[in-house]
Amino acid sequence: MLKLTVEEQVFPLAEVFTISRGSRTDARVVVVTLSDGLHVGRGECVPYAHYGESVESVIAQIESVGDDLAQGLDRAGLQSRLPAGAARNALDCAFWDLEAKVAGKPVWALAGLDAPQPEVTAFTLSLDTPDIMREKAKRHADKPLLKLKLGGEGDIERLQAVREGAPAARIIVDANEGWDAQAYQRLAPVLVELGISMVEQPLPTDADAPLAEIARPLPVCADEACHDRESLAKLVGRYDMINIKLDKTGGLTEALALKQAALAQGFDIMVGCMVGSSLSMAPALLVAQGAAIVDLDGPLLLAQDRDPGMRFDSEGIHPASAALWG
Repeated sequence: MLKLTVEEQVFPLAEVFTISRGSRTDARVVVVTLSDGLHVGRGECVPYAHYGESVESVIAQIESVGDDLAQGLDRAGLQSRLPAGAARNALDCAFWDLEAKVAGKPVWALAGLDAPQPEVTAFTLSLDTPDIMREKAKRHADKPLLKLKLGGEGDIERLQAVREGAPAARIIVDANEGWDAQAYQRLAPVLVELGISMVEQPLPTDADAPLAEIARPLPVCADEACHDRESLAKLVGRYDMINIKLDKTGGLTEALALKQAALAQGFDIMVGCMVGSSLSMAPALLVAQGAAIVDLDGPLLLAQDRDPGMRFDSEGIHPASAALWG
């Protein structure tokens, strides 16, 4: 019989984080612990209001499977017991961690993966005025990959300011559904001229059909439009890449399956995250191995991460210690 505990934890951010849909000053995460009496597994998720989630609703969803866990619900059964989303993610990752502790083997070995290596991760500059974004770009110009949050009036000026601040950095941009087709067509040539490598979710998911008809002069990545394998069919011809986030897929199990399916259909892979702690990044790094773009900078945006946390250095984000997860 497994014992379930679930709680909210709050991590203040190092600075205000803003995207096209709003701002936040802290990261509110939900942590699940599964125990068999001898071993403990943990998982973390970040509820996202844009997907109809709140900390309260996710905790309730997790607690709803308490009786099922007591009656033997396992990770395989969880995939059909809960839908893709944050609640299933926390439970799924806690199952993986528990299985690793019981087996005395790392999760990557249990999953049939190669031993993980460090991966260079993007560092995100949140949406702000061009002058402020230029100064932020200057401070982080030494980082190999910058990700810009866009999606509003003045985006061209923001792009130009960041390129001025970090002339040598590789840059990707994320509009968070903030443009329409006309704005994308107006901005795409500017993105190419400034050497931007990729644009993420330029159009709203319910209005992205024009991406199949208009020119895509640089790769377009599906984020909000891609959650799990069921999402892939409608993305063909509209997107060149998908952003895999465990809070969207509902855990590591589906994320690994989604990665395989997407590669088989010709999509490039990006692995991203919500703003969470290293406990969220640890399983995501297993999916991120060999990905075209890795965006697992959540802990870098916190005022203070977990201890122990993931290690970040010039090689990127390093695999987690067993004391953290997996």
